[in-house]
Amino acid sequence: MSANTLANSNPRYEQGGVDEVLPFSRLATLGLQHVMVMYAGAIAVPLIIGAALNLSKDQITLLITADLLCCGLITIIQSWGVGIFGIRLPVMMGVSFAAVTPMIAIGQNPELGITGIFGACILAGAFSILISPIFSRLMGLFPPVVTGTIITVIGITLMRVGLNWAGGGSPLTKDTTTGQMIPNPDFGSPDNLLIAIGVLVLILVITKFARGFVANVAVLIGLLAGFLASLAMGKISFNGLDEAKWFAIVRPFEFGYPTFNFSAAAVISLIMIVIMVESLGMFLALGSICGRHPTREDLVRGLRTDGLGTLVGGILNTFPHSSFSQNVGLVSVTGVRSRWVCVMGGVFLILLGVFPKMAFVVASIPHYVLGGAGIVMFGMVASTGIRILLSADLSKNRYNPYIIAISLGFGMIPLVSEGLLSKMPESLQPLLHSGILLAAVSAIILNLFFNGMRTPVGHTSEVGSSKKASEAENDLASSPLKR
Repeated sequence: MSANTLANSNPRYEQGGVDEVLPFSRLATLGLQHVMVMYAGAIAVPLIIGAALNLSKDQITLLITADLLCCGLITIIQSWGVGIFGIRLPVMMGVSFAAVTPMIAIGQNPELGITGIFGACILAGAFSILISPIFSRLMGLFPPVVTGTIITVIGITLMRVGLNWAGGGSPLTKDTTTGQMIPNPDFGSPDNLLIAIGVLVLILVITKFARGFVANVAVLIGLLAGFLASLAMGKISFNGLDEAKWFAIVRPFEFGYPTFNFSAAAVISLIMIVIMVESLGMFLALGSICGRHPTREDLVRGLRTDGLGTLVGGILNTFPHSSFSQNVGLVSVTGVRSRWVCVMGGVFLILLGVFPKMAFVVASIPHYVLGGAGIVMFGMVASTGIRILLSADLSKNRYNPYIIAISLGFGMIPLVSEGLLSKMPESLQPLLHSGILLAAVSAIILNLFFNGMRTPVGHTSEVGSSKKASEAENDLASSPLKR
């Protein structure tokens, strides 16, 4: 059945909506755009863990291919919806950075090793699946003043990632001789910044003057242009491409059977609670952008899928999974809300997981190229949070400005004063390094203190029936970024 036939035979597949089925060529191009945006973040965790545990090159390659395969599978489940799993919104799934520090500690334990990480992921994933219904009953904790604050902090936190990308990746790099972190000599070089700004300007020009499909793929065009410019300047190397395999099969438990340890599982389970809080904010942001506020059941399915990704990740030799906030900004920039685009993105991730040569080429995209696009996309996430805050009662309710001000301050701690909480107990450090979590906890507690527990309009209503959902859909349709 063609896309047009499906759209005409089912009113749910409305034009421009979450369920719209686009022609295959558009799906493929837009799906590839999502993959290119999240790819660097998706493979970063396997690289970090592999280096910290002194794994061989072949073992690190296995971690990356397993990561991509699992990301693809869980992305399809999350966006498409399979039984009790999947929020059925345009969501890309990837390995979470939140668990990096505890996973390194587990992996460096001689009694646990990397199989201890996988065992902890399996148990933590099962734990997350079981407790996901609890989170669905906490919607009264998330009125606009709370969700808007959290989403704004998500965008601002991601902006640091985008700016670091624009500079060349990270201000610090590891010395190959001593193993210590030293200043990255290439970070912030004029060439890096010039290409990042060029990508940014090209995206804005296309957004301003192009229409239709070309405007929707402005980010992809910008990334490709930046890649070609870097290639012409001799800044991209394909060394190692010949050594990469054409085809590889990821098998469960390639590193050996998982090692189950209660303490390790408890730590990763605690991190999964953090991830689920962040995912909840992201789902609410995406629902606002797409004009479809998730119902309680939708949120349960989405959070449950985070747990499923973590459980399956432990089986397939990879790590905890979460919904990627980066791609929320892309949905906002392009105005394309179809969840089938992310389903296609999941297919591409699976292909990259089983065809290592393809993955190698995509991995060659420099960070500074991604940075030019990241500034646009991550800023759009923050602007969504600000728009939600504007819908909160800030003039008549004199407490809400206090909630916003203090929560934004807590959310900025890891960004502007990293050492402020460094003397807190070591066990709390993974939690205190998340500005999103700090902002969420602060906003929730302050809102309860000032306003009490209230059920936000539309959050538990049927899809598309709330006033806020309609307003968000109209706002998006009239946006200059929506072509």
